[in-house]
Amino acid sequence: MSQAERLQISRIYKLEGESKLKAFVDISLGGLIVKGLRIMDGQNGLFVSMPRHQGKDGRWYNTVYPATKEIQQELTHLVLAAYREQ
Repeated sequence: MSQAERLQISRIYKLEGESKLKAFVDISLGGLIVKGLRIMDGQNGLFVSMPRHQGKDGRWYNTVYPATKEIQQELTHLVLAAYREQ
């Protein structure tokens, strides 16, 4: 079973307007819910940005990230496909 088969989209909240931020996405991985992924419109098209928090130093840090490039690609494919279907 691939990682994508265990991943499910819990919720997609699309945003209106001209912002580079297009949607917030929550995913389910088995019994774990990950909230706050973002679909962004960048220079090379849409991409998935991981949840993050701002540290005391003012910099932003990812709180969740894929362990491998393959998992990142599968996650991106799944999330963007679900976004485009809505």
